[in-house]
Amino acid sequence: MSTTITVRIPKELKEEIKRYHVNINDVVRRALEEEVRKKKLENAREAAKRVGELFSKLPEEEVVEWIKMVRREK
Repeated sequence: MSTTITVRIPKELKEEIKRYHVNINDVVRRALEEEVRKKKLENAREAAKRVGELFSKLPEEEVVEWIKMVRREK
């Protein structure tokens, strides 16, 4: 399933796109996929930072025991 998006660009850019036979669909799709990938990575980094901050507030022994417990469950 797909959806349609609309973007306004300067007339000059549209003419250059036509002149150089730029495949708008491919360019926009790749750019959007890359931007989403960057945002996901940014969100993961933020989540990891928050988890690290939470773990830093716990006693080290408690964290070690929790890790051991999780490993035993696998």
